[in-house]
Amino acid sequence: MTNEDGSDRRLARLFVVEADGMMCDLPRTRLATLFNPGDLVVANDAATLPASLHGTHVPSGKAIEIRLAGWLSLSDPTRFVAIAFGLGGHRTRTEDRLPPPALSTGDRLRLGPLEAVVERLLDHPRLLELRFKGNRATMLAGLAQHGRPIQYAHVPEPLALWDVWTKIAARPFAFEAPSAGFALDWRTLQAWRQRDVGFTAITHAAGISSTGDPVLDSRLPFDEPYRIPERTAEEVTRAKLRGSRIIAIGTSVVRALEAAANPDGSVRPGNGTATGRIAQDTPLRVVDAVLTGVHEPGESHFELLRAFADDALLAKVSTALTASRYRTHEFGDSVLYNLLAAACVGANGT
Repeated sequence: MTNEDGSDRRLARLFVVEADGMMCDLPRTRLATLFNPGDLVVANDAATLPASLHGTHVPSGKAIEIRLAGWLSLSDPTRFVAIAFGLGGHRTRTEDRLPPPALSTGDRLRLGPLEAVVERLLDHPRLLELRFKGNRATMLAGLAQHGRPIQYAHVPEPLALWDVWTKIAARPFAFEAPSAGFALDWRTLQAWRQRDVGFTAITHAAGISSTGDPVLDSRLPFDEPYRIPERTAEEVTRAKLRGSRIIAIGTSVVRALEAAANPDGSVRPGNGTATGRIAQDTPLRVVDAVLTGVHEPGESHFELLRAFADDALLAKVSTALTASRYRTHEFGDSVLYNLLAAACVGANGT
C-alpha cells in the first residue's frame, strides 16, 4: 500500500476544516468515522485514460507530445481538445517544455499505432482540436498500446496506468486521475455501510491540472462532460429531503453535481457538461463538504474551494498545511472542507 513516491498510503494525513474555523489533523484512516448515518458520499468512478502520446509531426518530421485534455463531443469520441509540446518528457517541468512544431490545420500526427489530424488551431500555440482516424475501438486500442498517463516532474519514475486508477475506477473517461478518490479503500466503504453512510458515484471527465503556461492555466478547468446515474440522482434527492449532508470526493464531483443542480438541491440525471468555474461567489446548491488534495492559491482547484471557505480561512489553512508539511499533488495528503457538522469534535484542534 504505497504511493508512487514510496510512502505508505496508510500513513497519509487528513486535515479537517470546519465552517466555524476549527481545524484538526487526523490520520486519513479516520475518514471512515467522520460522517453521520444518512449522509451521502459521492465519488467519481472515472478511470484515467493513458492520455499522453509521443510521436511525430508528419509535415516537419519533428517530435511532438500530445496530451489529451478534453472531449469535444461524446457523440464522436475520436475528437479531442489537446495540448501539444515539443521534444522532451515528464522529467522536465511542464513550464520548461519546448513548444510544439509549427502546426497548421490538416497536419497529420503519427502517434505510435494511431494517426490523428489537426482539425483546428485554437487561440494558443499549444492548444488545438484533433481527430483520430478510425473508430472509437481502434482509438482506445491504440491508446492502451502506446499511451502513457499524463505525468509531471514531481514524480520522476514513469507511472503505470494502474497507478492512476482509483479503487472504484470503471469507465475510461478522465484525462488525469480523480485523485481525491485515492483516499478511498474497501475498508472505508465497508465502514460507511456499517454506519449507514450512503455511497454512490458519478462519472466525470476530470481534465488536466496544468498546461505549463500561466495564461492557459488561468482558463482551467476546460469544459468537462459528466454522467449522473438515475440511482445517484435519487439518492441525492432523498438525502436532501431528510436534511443529510452530501459529501463530494473531489472537486470533479462538486463540478458535476452543481452543474446538474436544480434550485431545490436535487440533481438532474443523465449526461451533461460542466462549464465555467466554481469560485468565491458561486452558490452551492447540492454539496455540503468536499474531500480534496492540498491545493495552492492560483490553481483552479483552489478557486473552487473559495465557494466553501472565505479567503481568511483559506489563508489560515494554507499556513497550517505548510507548517505541518502536508504533501501536495495527486498522491499527497487530503483536506476535508466540512460545512455543516463538527468532524473535529473529539479530535485535537490545531
